[in-house]
Amino acid sequence: MKKFLFLILLSFQGLLAQVQFEAKVSKTTLGLNERLRIDFAMNIDGDNFNEPSFDGFRVIAGPSQQVSQSWVNGKSSFEKIYSYYLLPTQKGTITIKSATIEYNGQVFKTSPVKVNVTNAVEQPKDPNDTSISADDNLYLVADVSKTNPYLNEPISVVYKLYFSNNIGISNLGELSKPKYNDFWSQNIDMNQQFTAQQSMFKGREFRHIVLKKVVLYPQKSGKLAIEPLVLDVEVQLPTNRRDVFGRMQIRNENKRISAGAKTIAVRALPEKGKPDDFTGAVGSFDFKVTPSKTSLKNGESLDLTVSVTGKGNMKLFSLPEPVVPNALEKYDAVHEEDVKTSLAGMSGKISDRYTIVPQYRGNYPVKPIRFSYFDVTSGTYKVAVSPEIMINVLSGPTDTRAKDSLKANSGKNAIDIEQFKYIKLDTQLQATNEKDFFGSKLYLLLLLLPFLLVPIVILAKNKKDALDGDVVGNRIRRNNKLARKYLSQAKKQINNKEPFYVALEKAMHNFLKAKLHIETSEMSKDNIKIILLDKNANPTTVDDFITLTENCEVARYAPASSATIQKDYDKAVAIISELEKELK
Repeated sequence: MKKFLFLILLSFQGLLAQVQFEAKVSKTTLGLNERLRIDFAMNIDGDNFNEPSFDGFRVIAGPSQQVSQSWVNGKSSFEKIYSYYLLPTQKGTITIKSATIEYNGQVFKTSPVKVNVTNAVEQPKDPNDTSISADDNLYLVADVSKTNPYLNEPISVVYKLYFSNNIGISNLGELSKPKYNDFWSQNIDMNQQFTAQQSMFKGREFRHIVLKKVVLYPQKSGKLAIEPLVLDVEVQLPTNRRDVFGRMQIRNENKRISAGAKTIAVRALPEKGKPDDFTGAVGSFDFKVTPSKTSLKNGESLDLTVSVTGKGNMKLFSLPEPVVPNALEKYDAVHEEDVKTSLAGMSGKISDRYTIVPQYRGNYPVKPIRFSYFDVTSGTYKVAVSPEIMINVLSGPTDTRAKDSLKANSGKNAIDIEQFKYIKLDTQLQATNEKDFFGSKLYLLLLLLPFLLVPIVILAKNKKDALDGDVVGNRIRRNNKLARKYLSQAKKQINNKEPFYVALEKAMHNFLKAKLHIETSEMSKDNIKIILLDKNANPTTVDDFITLTENCEVARYAPASSATIQKDYDKAVAIISELEKELK
């Protein structure tokens, strides 16, 4: 029995040993501009052939299938081949992973193949072939408007493809996208099909098409590199051969072309004359501070709008914040933008709108606001200053906080009689001779009723006075309400990137102001982190909160998908819920 099983196992191993499945390449070393043929050959009729991913290559043809079967001297042979033609997309040693097939319930794999890709090589030309080459008839050019801009000064890059009148082009494939490290970039929507135009290039007549337009704002000084755009273009080249009808034959060839790397020498902004409040604005601007009204009654509010119009890096600097007296409650700004981007850069208007609610009657000045920027045309810093704005509150309670503070500092234990004005200190009693009323139910009810009402009245009055006098508590409740409002607004704007991130950031800031009892002026990241950790908040939750607020600032100007926006909203809800538990 054991011998029988051994023979069966030996036969099965012999059957598996006869299966051959391997990958064969036309060459193991090739240039970046050469093609590679790879054949996956098997000596059995396998099923479910799965090709590898071909990372580092682009498939330009295939798969093509060949099957052959023959009988020689009574022995049969079978071969099936899947063939591909590949074009490398990068240099270096590239590994082509295993392909797989199934046969008799078993899975077979090819061995990985390593291919060394070198620089483009010069391909030999047939001396009898007098047809033209694509080398001198096809160019990719990146036109840069300025190579030595100031920091945050706009430059434009226009990518043009030049081709001579003797050749045709088709199937433009982008092998490598240009990278703009250390630049703020925005593509210009061309809104048109590629249209060839006649132009002179290198002293010859060429046609050209504009492929791409980009506006860049350098974010640091020094030499910055713009990595090139690389295309694979199918070129139709005329040959010296003719068909049977005498027509010129066309030869198709794939040509890899690059726009070449560009180096931009960015000048730093001068330190001489730089204002202390300079926040990075570069361009030509008009600065205004506009109140919706200057006279209002108790319970009314006004909008104070700080705006900048003009040309420059509109989305890359922050507007100055107004400083108002303590008697005016200032809410977080609502940021608005109406900015268009062309090859000349950004232009339009940005503004921060603050809602201000007065707490007391009186006249309150809003101090002048300074806005400084660097004017590229003159090469100097300029400062715009808004006029002082006087807010006149016509009605409302008088601000007695200064008097109360003076009393407290004088050391006297003064008692404000006003807080006891609801208690009657002098009581006048009248005797009655109606014996039948004395001891009756009505008498007892009327006798007890004042004692029952006095605590209720006292509690209600104390509650009302506490609510009216609790400025901090009212502020916390308002901030809680604003946090819920902005979180709800962020959910409604989940399909609009910029309004979503503005509302989300304000929701998180107002939540912290309510929980930590802090003002807007104390809302620095370091201060927030210290306070949260002092209140025993989880360090991971604190780091997530800081990271998300930073993401909100950046994500307004960065590309973002709907999945990323939904993820940020869910993360904000989770962080707020976690902090609610930890800060109780």
